[in-house]
Amino acid sequence: MKELAKKIYDISHLTGQFTLRSGKTSTEYFDKYQFECRPELLRAIAKELTKLIPQDTEVLAGLEMGGIPIATALSLETGLPTVLVRKEAKAYGTAKLAEGPDIKGKKLCLIEDVITTGGQVAESCAELRERGAIINDVLCVIYRGEDQNNEPKIKDSKLFMWPLFTKEQLDLWFKS
Repeated sequence: MKELAKKIYDISHLTGQFTLRSGKTSTEYFDKYQFECRPELLRAIAKELTKLIPQDTEVLAGLEMGGIPIATALSLETGLPTVLVRKEAKAYGTAKLAEGPDIKGKKLCLIEDVITTGGQVAESCAELRERGAIINDVLCVIYRGEDQNNEPKIKDSKLFMWPLFTKEQLDLWFKS
């Protein structure tokens, strides 16, 4: 697994000045599209993340946009169906927030790429729950924060976060 972490870190870890979704600024950034757009890495990520999916999961929910390729790869690895979750319901056609199978009464596992504070995860979770989904868990490839299950937005949403890697772990292993 450390070999996979090294590949992800080498290809996606950037330094500079970045504004995160949370509004915070950082001198480090993980460009998730660098590992999501490479089949060999995406396949390896899915293989490892599969081990973290709760056994009672009925549907994987890939959050727009980075969670979608990961959820799709996980679906191919596990056979679980996937819903593709928009940041907001579209205003035309079916006007759905979650595209794919019906989520009402289903146990979903949210899938995200990189999480810092969990803001988008919390928002999407609330909207999916309003539509009848049962959600207790979120998986991500990299968690950037400091205390995964005490992250206020995750904790307030009554979610458990299961990262494949944490920034702290990656820094410890690879930061020079």
